[in-house]
Amino acid sequence: MKSALTALLAAATLTLTGAAPAPATAGSRETPRTVSAWLPWWNIETGYQDARAHADQLHTVSPFWYATSSATAVNGETGAGNRRIIDGLHAKGIKVVPTVTESLDAPAMAALLGDPARRAAHVDALTAVATSRGYDGLDLDYERMTETEDAALRERVRTGYNALTTELCARLHALAKQCVITVMPRTRDTGQAFDYAHLGSVADRLRIMGYNLHNALQAPGPLSSLAWYEEFLTYATATAEVSPDKLEVALPAYGWNWTVGSTARATHVTTQEAEALRRAVGAPYTYDSASGTPHFTYTDDVGRRHEVWYQDARGTAAHLAVLTRFGIRAPGLWALGFEAPDLWPTLAEQ
Repeated sequence: MKSALTALLAAATLTLTGAAPAPATAGSRETPRTVSAWLPWWNIETGYQDARAHADQLHTVSPFWYATSSATAVNGETGAGNRRIIDGLHAKGIKVVPTVTESLDAPAMAALLGDPARRAAHVDALTAVATSRGYDGLDLDYERMTETEDAALRERVRTGYNALTTELCARLHALAKQCVITVMPRTRDTGQAFDYAHLGSVADRLRIMGYNLHNALQAPGPLSSLAWYEEFLTYATATAEVSPDKLEVALPAYGWNWTVGSTARATHVTTQEAEALRRAVGAPYTYDSASGTPHFTYTDDVGRRHEVWYQDARGTAAHLAVLTRFGIRAPGLWALGFEAPDLWPTLAEQ
């Protein structure tokens, strides 16, 4: 039998140019396109319609369409290369730069990247994807290869990835296509496998994932924070000396619903779902000014306590102010179809 909470929820829940977009000139009639966003393949139609509705703000959309499983295998996710999606985004003046992820762990990627012949074969495979449709470039989002505590192995990944990105970006640029690289925030504890200075020198845009400060397997807490943004942007701009024109910070439009005291993975909620849930359970809106994120708690039908942290337009405005202080005018969004409608006017103020 469906619980009252479930019924309430059911009723309530209905990238990139090589430089930052130029500001509008006097007399300009067109809103500057300052935003890029990912388009998840599992939410493709909703996200696609969302992109078209906000095309005047989007310069790039990255469909989450491809995954590397070997040097020569770059496989498409469900619906990858859908020409209706590509053509529809292009018709709205949006560039299409699909994302490629990887499923290989650190040892496997270190071996692949350290072998010139296998690395060259991988560049060929990635270039084949980039030229398989009317794409405007590629977004390389390799994360699993960084998951190691072995400093020597991490260094092999770092140097190998530098070689890969040098070769791939050169190939893409020769084809007049963009080379975008997505990275984890570089702090004292994270992102050590990413050489920001090198990546920023070869790529058109370096995308920093400004989310998952607390992830689904950790204790409850904000997905991002003002102090965290200050830390990784200070590193990116001052230490690594990446030009702000090449930096993009991807903002969250989602959250995690943790069961307090449980070691189980938290449940993903979009901003819209989090707000629908908050209203359904009658929880007050609470905003944590220290991190710049909303959150709430509630007890479910079987007595389990839940803690939900997410992001909304109010928190995004606070985080955008940090970007502005560092001279970064290019916010990104994870992901299309996740956000509440009031986020777009907030992004327009950046």
